[in-house]
Amino acid sequence: MTKVFLAEDDPTMVTLLQTLLKLEGFEAINLDLADGDLFAKLEKDVPELLVLDVNLPGENGLDVMRAMRSDERFQNTRVIMASGMSVKHECLESGADGFLQKPYMPDDLIELLKKYAN
Repeated sequence: MTKVFLAEDDPTMVTLLQTLLKLEGFEAINLDLADGDLFAKLEKDVPELLVLDVNLPGENGLDVMRAMRSDERFQNTRVIMASGMSVKHECLESGADGFLQKPYMPDDLIELLKKYAN
């Protein structure tokens, strides 16, 4: 079962994503963002797939994305960034593999995840 890490600060969205991903055969792992330092958590268990929100408490998803792309440990991590703002260009420029503008259709997320799942 392919693990999908979730870096999302909205608890309702996390619950919905976990349910959706489980139904689609993925294992959803919520990264607890309450204590910050998302990058340190990613270093402990390097994800294959990551859904990364742009606006995180105390952190900017774009900065996290740039840090990941400058670290060879994350060269094989596929990242789909999401935001309520129209920042697709900035996300892809920072190294994201895909972008979804919220609110997005669940099928769009699943299509991207299946594209990148090994």
